[in-house]
Amino acid sequence: MRGATHVRSAACAVAVALAATACGGGAAGGGADGIVRSSWGDPQNLIEPANTNEVQGGKVLDMVFRGLKRYDPETGQAHDLVAEKIGTTDSRNFTITLKPGWTFSNGEPVTARSFVDAWNYAAHLDNKQNNAPFFSDIVGYDDVHPASGAPRAKTMSGLVVKDDRTFTVALKDTFSTWPETLGYHAFVPLPRAFFTDHDGWLDKPVGNGPYAVESYQKGSAMKLRRWDGYPGPDKAHNGGVDLVVYTDNNTAYTDLMAGNLDLVDDVPAQALKNAAADLGDRYINQPALILQTLAFPMYRPEWSKPGMEKVRRGLSMAINRDEITRQIYQGTRTPAKDWTSPALGREGGHTQLCGDACAYDPARAKKLIEEGGGLPGGRLTLTSNVDTGSHRAWMDAVCNSVNNALGKGPVCTVDPVGTFADYRSRTTTFRMSGPFRSGWQADYPLIQNFLQPLYYTGGSANHGKFSDQRFDALVDKANRTTDQAQAVKDFQAAERILAEQMPVIPLWYQNGSAGYSERLSDVALNQFSVPVYDRIKVG
Repeated sequence: MRGATHVRSAACAVAVALAATACGGGAAGGGADGIVRSSWGDPQNLIEPANTNEVQGGKVLDMVFRGLKRYDPETGQAHDLVAEKIGTTDSRNFTITLKPGWTFSNGEPVTARSFVDAWNYAAHLDNKQNNAPFFSDIVGYDDVHPASGAPRAKTMSGLVVKDDRTFTVALKDTFSTWPETLGYHAFVPLPRAFFTDHDGWLDKPVGNGPYAVESYQKGSAMKLRRWDGYPGPDKAHNGGVDLVVYTDNNTAYTDLMAGNLDLVDDVPAQALKNAAADLGDRYINQPALILQTLAFPMYRPEWSKPGMEKVRRGLSMAINRDEITRQIYQGTRTPAKDWTSPALGREGGHTQLCGDACAYDPARAKKLIEEGGGLPGGRLTLTSNVDTGSHRAWMDAVCNSVNNALGKGPVCTVDPVGTFADYRSRTTTFRMSGPFRSGWQADYPLIQNFLQPLYYTGGSANHGKFSDQRFDALVDKANRTTDQAQAVKDFQAAERILAEQMPVIPLWYQNGSAGYSERLSDVALNQFSVPVYDRIKVG
């Protein structure tokens, strides 16, 4: 294989744990007990369900936890899993009944209180959980997470435990699709150890999914092993997964080709041209619920003052999406035409609402930017992490496109951030000075998830701090309606405000891409582009 000798040493340099996993090869195994060796990016935070709203931590939660619902890996449809029934007569008050026999991997039963305590913890202001806004629809959320001042209560009044297998949820208003959101990992249950020994739990998370964490070294690796006592229908078909942190996905891909790794779920741009020839039918390229965007720091006056919507729109029209996706991504990206994903389908809300603003028009781009007052300081800096996703390649290409359109020399430059964790720290603490990468991998397959978390005032992933009362009102209206077709129309009306204001530039829809070794079979990606690890067979 190409570069095998060099790659073995290079890979060990980027991940301390490789000597015990990919480099050593001793954990490979085979058959039902074989271990899958998979590339990984360092999560922003320690693994914690309500504090994890990024892809790398989400992969772990998807293996270690199971919630009330589970999204079908092939269709994306939400099916009851831990829930036996989620009943309602008014789409506002829900009674949730759990299936019997569910436990955590430490033997503790999964009860109604396991969910209620987890949700109350997630929502409480003092716990500073990133996913707290996902609970804002529940009655009493404002008491535990007020917009200002100290919390007035310890728990949400809208959550009531009835018995070990039953609890009720009262929402502030009608939310017809609320049950469909409950497959997201923010809503999973937590064992008592999470509360009684929080630091110990973070060192070695305990969940109720098909895998249990054996060891975890942040920034290096995590070992997960099959939990044979798992009561769910989706039991692991392998002995476990070794996740190894790489700071360069090119190194991960070369390790795969050298036999030092089994699975790469982020094929680098440099390898896309040869991936099909390198891997044959072991290369996966399929549509996914992923959108790549550039967000503006609307919390900075130079980007949010009146008239800057023309500058933001002009920058969007200065980007040659067709050329970039064709030359860099070899058919694994499609130029974006809205703020959702084609994987939703037209009935799900996908349209072409971005219109001319997402079409390359350098002359119009230059005119709009001039009319809007020009670039702040006369320059533009794009920021992203560069350890995953081949982001440096497309950022350079976007800058070249903008520079060519404006015809004023190199006004656009790139500010690369070395690791995903460091980059997330900047974006989530609102320390960006110019446009920054803000790609979105859906939490669940609803148009609501592409809009509310990212653009609603105070949304869990609204890292540009965009705020528009009309947008918020339309989202609220869409959530309230029980007519699904009308709800989609209301969400699309909210999306038109994004087209007017352009707080985020849609770039392209991203396919899920992966490559795997000859040791593996039954490898698949779900609709969110995450490997379905429990189905993978080794040997």
